[in-house]
Amino acid sequence: MRALWIYIVTAGLVSTAIAVSAQAPQPQKMAPQTTISGNITRGQYIAQHVAMCVECHSPRDESGRILHGQEFMGAPLPINPPPGWAARAPRNRGLLGYTDDQAMRLLTEGAIGRNNEQLMAPMPRFRMSREDAADVITFLRSLK
Repeated sequence: MRALWIYIVTAGLVSTAIAVSAQAPQPQKMAPQTTISGNITRGQYIAQHVAMCVECHSPRDESGRILHGQEFMGAPLPINPPPGWAARAPRNRGLLGYTDDQAMRLLTEGAIGRNNEQLMAPMPRFRMSREDAADVITFLRSLK
């Protein structure tokens, strides 16, 4: 009789726990962060031949040639910058430190940096279309 009583009480407690668990509000799952998706080949073309990002953001050898394999790794500017200009172009390979939204703003709203600051000349004040910017971002993110 005692064993039956323990069985009934235990079964009741388990049933109650299951019912309460089913009614309890479940933690909301975070929506996955959306990422920019673009055409890498087109982004490479824009970054190398249209926007010319590769020219300032890549180190050069003694003859002034861009070092193969180190494109977009950041470098001193290939010119003697006037006062008020940046002396170095930062690494933009991988867009480290930039969220997709920050990178999109930088390329579409006129060189606005991570902290909402206007980037120093000679950084162009790009006003790319969102499609062009997405392609460039996708290309730069694809570089390791």
